[in-house]
Amino acid sequence: MPSSPFLHSALALAALAVIAPAAGAQGAASATSTIAAVTLYPGSATVERVLRVPAGSTQALFACLPAQLDARSLQVRSVGSVRIGEVNVQTVERRIATGCADALDSRIRSAEDDLARAQAEVQALELAQTWLNTQAGTPAAKDGAASAQIGAKADALRRSALNTLTQLHQAQRTLEERQRVLERVQAEQGSVQAAEVAVVRITLATQTDADVRLTYQVRGPSWSPSYRARLDSSSAKVTLERLALVAQTTGEDWRGVALTLSTGQPLTATQGPLPRPWTLDVPPPEPPQRPQAEMAVAAMGADAMPAPAAPMLKAMRSAPAPLPSFEPVATQGAYATQFALPQRVTVPSGGERVTLALGAENLPVTLLARTAPALEPHAWLIAQLPPLTGDWPAGPIALERDNATVGQGRFDPQASDFERLGLSFGRDDRIVVRSEPVQELTSTAGFMSGRSERSIERRFTVENRHPRAITVQVLDAAPVTQNAAIRVQSGYTPQPADTAWGGQPGLVLWQKELAAQASSAFTAKHTISHDKDVTVRERH
Repeated sequence: MPSSPFLHSALALAALAVIAPAAGAQGAASATSTIAAVTLYPGSATVERVLRVPAGSTQALFACLPAQLDARSLQVRSVGSVRIGEVNVQTVERRIATGCADALDSRIRSAEDDLARAQAEVQALELAQTWLNTQAGTPAAKDGAASAQIGAKADALRRSALNTLTQLHQAQRTLEERQRVLERVQAEQGSVQAAEVAVVRITLATQTDADVRLTYQVRGPSWSPSYRARLDSSSAKVTLERLALVAQTTGEDWRGVALTLSTGQPLTATQGPLPRPWTLDVPPPEPPQRPQAEMAVAAMGADAMPAPAAPMLKAMRSAPAPLPSFEPVATQGAYATQFALPQRVTVPSGGERVTLALGAENLPVTLLARTAPALEPHAWLIAQLPPLTGDWPAGPIALERDNATVGQGRFDPQASDFERLGLSFGRDDRIVVRSEPVQELTSTAGFMSGRSERSIERRFTVENRHPRAITVQVLDAAPVTQNAAIRVQSGYTPQPADTAWGGQPGLVLWQKELAAQASSAFTAKHTISHDKDVTVRERH
């Protein structure tokens, strides 16, 4: 919010009063607050700042806070005999706010001073070189005494020019280095130097030194989970590592803070939708068609709409854009799970992404090779994990198999099919899959040839070329009728373990343990019959 010149002057005077109060005036805390802890959610953060106030203080100033902080979320607390009065929040320009200078500002000023000195050195040497060029171009005198000194003067000019050009070259190198140093420091700054900042003033009363803690929420910071899974196929174990990617552009650096990552979502609605009454009625007769002129007036816009349509449309247009969607998180128990990091964490403002490790677990897994021969002649190595304890929000996962990178995948233990599908660790080239051509036959049967029959036979062969036995899963789709006019009969060799895998009718699963260097054949035969005048719509 833009502030008036009178407000700027008032804030500047108040800041001076805090820094250097006059004798007999009410005391105010002049120290700078520090960030003690941050709780980070997907899309927002709760920041806790601490300010030490001396005995006799009547005001605490928290300066240079993010301008986008939520003033409704402010909470002030203190221990001991501190009494808290009113809390004022104002947004001011950064250039007049107190407490915004930090170590990075000092480094930038120092780099700028070094750059200015290097530029002055280069300019001075260039001036000296210009003077030497002028002296070298001055015509020599014709008398005998001057001619005797030509050699000495030329030698002096040569030495001076050599010394000056060497120093100029070194000064230019120094200037380039000073310029790079300044650019690196400015790059670290990122978006720290926000145009506006928030200032929080707290009226208080205390007779002893005490800490005042200010807590507020700010939108924008976020963390997203990611994982890394390393499979050791010889021991059938997976090392599952939790990772968190943290980034923030609030305008204040989080340096050495106690960071807690939470899967809660305070930005989402606090109450779910409720069902509306279910009513049945007979619609009234449709009104006669309105003239075209009335329809044109109704289509002019929201201002011409009758109430309550116009206010509703205006509210929809003025509503803020929805927040970006983050990965859904699953809570453990009644509330969200929090990951408190044991070490102090630094997350600079400016969009720099920081990856944090949240621990790892070694899990025994069940390995199997899964193939769908009708779709592709390949098998894929699958690791089925045991049930996981704790909260595992969905996120991307990097996969490694026997110290070799496999690729990227999706990790969502909360999904209903996660336990069944498992984690895929790439193709298993030692499982050879062959699919024979489909045998298909159409015939007629019944009295007066009134019915049509279609026979489809598929045959697959799977060979295990591993030096050890492995469980093989073969998947295939069987026709499923959705109309009583169509009949389907299916036969399998061997008998499949499931004909509705994952609760999907028609998804056939064979599961068999193949010994080393062994092979097995799988056959499915389907007969589809219907009246000749029935048109069958077939979808795969």
